[in-house]
This record gives sequence, C-alpha cells and structure tokens, in this order.
Amino acid sequence: MRRLSLPYRQPPADTVRADDWMLVVDEEQVPLPSHLPDWDYRMNLHLRRTVEIDADALRAAAALPPNAPVALTVVWTASGSGLRASACRVPVKATERDFIDLEVRIAGADLGGLLALETVIVLDDRMVDGSPVAARRAGSVLWRERRELRLQGDAPQFPLAVVDFERTSFPNDAGWHLQISSNLSAATMGAMLLLINERNSVALSAFQNAAKPRAVDKAVLSSIYMDVARTMIEHALRSEEFSDTAEYDDDTLGATLLALVDQLFPGSSINDLRLRMESAPTHFASEIQAAVRVFGDD
Repeated sequence: MRRLSLPYRQPPADTVRADDWMLVVDEEQVPLPSHLPDWDYRMNLHLRRTVEIDADALRAAAALPPNAPVALTVVWTASGSGLRASACRVPVKATERDFIDLEVRIAGADLGGLLALETVIVLDDRMVDGSPVAARRAGSVLWRERRELRLQGDAPQFPLAVVDFERTSFPNDAGWHLQISSNLSAATMGAMLLLINERNSVALSAFQNAAKPRAVDKAVLSSIYMDVARTMIEHALRSEEFSDTAEYDDDTLGATLLALVDQLFPGSSINDLRLRMESAPTHFASEIQAAVRVFGDD
C-alpha cells in the first residue's frame, strides 16, 4: 500500500479526537449509517459531529508556533452530481484544547451516488517565517479523516419533481410517472425525471418521510422503485441500439441502463432479455419484480 509522504511535519493522530457523524432527522440524532437506501433527491442532509483538538500539542508536533493560524474544515464530494464544496470552516483556537461542534447541511439536489465527507485540519494562512520542517502554504493538510455514505441503494436514483397531475396529460389519480429520454447518449441527470403527483397523498408522503419511513412508506417506495426499474429495463430493451456491445460514456442514460441490467440480471445477455420480454411480457415483468426484491427486508 502506497502512503503519501508530505514535505512537512504532521502531528500524530492522537492530537485529534473526532466523534462519529450523526444524522439529524426531525431534530433527532442517529449514527450516520453506511448507506441510505430510501434516500431521494428531495431529502436534504443535516449532519453533526464534535471534534476535540489538543491545539497546543498539534501545533507543536507540526513544528508550528503557538499562534499559527489553523482551521478545521469539512469538504464534501458527491459522485452522482460531480459536485464538491466546502461545508464549513472553523478556526482552531490557540488554547490547550478546543472542542468544535460541526454542523453540515447539504441540499439533496446537489447529491447522489457516493457522498464523501472529509474532515480536515489545515494551515489557514501562509507562514512566512518558521521551522524548515513545518508547513508553510495556506491549505496544507495537517490532519484528515474521510467518511463515505452511499445515497443510492439497489433502486435507481435520479431527480424527481412534485407536480399536480391535473395540470398535465397524466391521469389525475396516478401516483407517479417516469419521464425517460430516447437518447441513450444523453446525461442521465437530464434524461430522466420522476414525477410525483401532489394529489396522491400516499405517494407524496412516502417521499417526504424517506429519511424516516414508516412501514407504509417503505412499502410504497418499494413499489415505486420496482415500477421505475421495470420501466427503465423495458425502455432499454425496446431500443434497437441497446446491446451488449454498445459503449456509452460514464453518467449517460445508456451507461445507467446497462448498469441496471447487469445489477438485476447478472450473466444474462441483452438479446436474451429482449427475447424473454417479447415472448412473455407479463412473466418478464414478474422477473423484474423478483430481481428488485419488491417488499424485501433489505
């Protein structure tokens, strides 16, 4: 395993003690899990943690003067959206010990895929004079900790919107509708949109409660995810250009559909799946239902 060697002294790990990240839901705090299977793009994330820093020991071990400007910052990166941003930045006091309460809020619309949270202690300003073994440039990393959160479970995820179906061409009593482009080379984020009917209180409540779903919400979300997966698979198989030899750029609709097919039907060829759908469409729909594990315990 290769280890990055920095050209300046870093403090030992025991100069910093970071509590676990906590997920705040309805003002209740729960330990941040490794994944949120019921997450959707309307769910904003609210996170908290406390970091204890032995400020004197940290600066001394890094060969920095007692008043060296040091800051604690949190940077997040979302693979689904490709976005990266600083969530907060707090100066580390020039005291023996500093307890810093971190509070991070990230809009769900900016997220997707794998969320990486990096808690970092950096030199907050350029050091003109100082030890030759000490960090000098602003932004030099003195301590780093990374935590990952998977925001996409087994079901496909993409942007959604709540609309009044009475103002659309969709049936007034329908709960949802998936809009999907025929252009498989288009970016997934712009090629699919899940519409939720605001008049359907059951479907709407399920998404509103996605962070802390009730039993009924879990059942509704499972039904929606299964129906969305079926729509996506059948949409892909009806496209003549969709095949095992097709190549699509990352983050395109074609790549997303290929990944979904591989996930739900590993080892099956596109041609075989297409024949199964065409010869026995209702049976194939049940195969998708089983592959998605609708109402499953996981």
